[in-house]
Amino acid sequence: MVQRIGKVLGSLPKCREEEAWVGIRWRVGQATVAHVYGGEDQSLRVTFRAEQDEVMAFGNLGDPYFRAGWGRNVVGLLLNDGTDWEELRELLTDSYCIQAPRRLAELVHRPPRRTPDLGP
Repeated sequence: MVQRIGKVLGSLPKCREEEAWVGIRWRVGQATVAHVYGGEDQSLRVTFRAEQDEVMAFGNLGDPYFRAGWGRNVVGLLLNDGTDWEELRELLTDSYCIQAPRRLAELVHRPPRRTPDLGP
């Protein structure tokens, strides 16, 4: 799973992988784009940046999404066999574009945004 995430983020301009205090993170400049780490429950999680209007939606969706306990625009996803890798690719690309300098973000093709299904 970490390698799949690395493939997505490694293809983005000047995005680099490095060890974090726990797990692995990807950065552009000094800004963290995504961070993968394990929890006490032995599950892998990835945190990333989201547009402010999406943060609340992700926080309210529940499993597998969660709101991180830090940062105003940091949300996360539990990684498992049911992970929608196409959706995660879009989320990671969006996170990169939020964190990257404009000149780098403009080089990235962003697919049309899919809005999380908030139900009835």
